[in-house]
Amino acid sequence: MNIGNTLFGGGSHIFSPSVGSTTPLSGIASLVTLFLNIVFALAGLILLFFFIMGGIGMIGSAGKNDPQKAEQAKKTITSAVIGFIIVFVAYWIVQLILKLLGIQNLI
Repeated sequence: MNIGNTLFGGGSHIFSPSVGSTTPLSGIASLVTLFLNIVFALAGLILLFFFIMGGIGMIGSAGKNDPQKAEQAKKTITSAVIGFIIVFVAYWIVQLILKLLGIQNLI
């Protein structure tokens, strides 16, 4: 029994790879697809921003005798890495759930 087909009625037109790019929103699934794509792209941009800010903080504190600024920059980079791991794991959990449900090309 394919749960994706049972719950979503086949879903071949809803879960097509072109959802969000050229076809209009045709249901809740395409809306979720659009939302998840935006969230993952935004998370990547935020991650990049925090890496850059942490790097700038590390460079700025290198010549000064202020260990507090260096520690804050390290915390920023550590938080960015932890955030990346959380987003990465969330993406693969979504992929695993889609595979278990038999849904293809949602993300």
